[in-house]
Amino acid sequence: MALRKRIGVMVPSTNTTFEADFQLVSPRDVTIHGQRLWLTNDAEGQAGMDRMNGEIEAGAKYLATANVDVIAYGCTTGSFYRGPGYDREMLDTIQKTAGVPAVAAAPAVVEALRHFGARRVSVATPYPDWNNARLRAYLEACGFEVLNVEGEPRAARSGNQGINDQDPQDVVAFALRACRPEADALLCSCTAWRSVEAVAELERRTGKPVVTSNQASIWAAFRALGLPASIRGYGRLLESFTLARA
Repeated sequence: MALRKRIGVMVPSTNTTFEADFQLVSPRDVTIHGQRLWLTNDAEGQAGMDRMNGEIEAGAKYLATANVDVIAYGCTTGSFYRGPGYDREMLDTIQKTAGVPAVAAAPAVVEALRHFGARRVSVATPYPDWNNARLRAYLEACGFEVLNVEGEPRAARSGNQGINDQDPQDVVAFALRACRPEADALLCSCTAWRSVEAVAELERRTGKPVVTSNQASIWAAFRALGLPASIRGYGRLLESFTLARA
């Protein structure tokens, strides 16, 4: 009997969506193993992200003891807030500590948008202004023309824990309003937002490719493992899965 592939996921302690989305789409011979990083519901700004990311190296050590085959870092803000370059340093730390490949939400999103050849993007988020401003700067530094970044106000006010509880239909309704006609793609950012469940409907109604943080992270993790997966029902990115060597 073949061994199962093991994906280690490193998530903010408030996040209940990242692991669930991996489990939602993964085949039976892929298992998901979580490590939580401390984040309080009222953590705001850089101090909260710095505190959480201070546990990355320890988290990688813990996941390595489970003999995982790849580690996915599951916080979009935590991988973009210090700009391009920091995301790669973070991945290097995880890979050197755990001895396995690593992927992270923000660089996975960038790779997914480039996969579609997107240049102009509309962005929908559940973030407050601080996160949105840094996300725009990160995407622009990566070469995208950011047409708009819209933060859903109820989700932003609900704090890190509350984002997990927003219904996917509410994500659809908000993201549709955020998507501009001239955009090449729509990005739904945040690993706690249940946007994976909204992707198919958003693509049907906009006619555009839709990238979400968790969908892109799953895509990147499966590519790193060399898994020949084609996952239906969660958007073009996972349906048109193309293998690439990490």
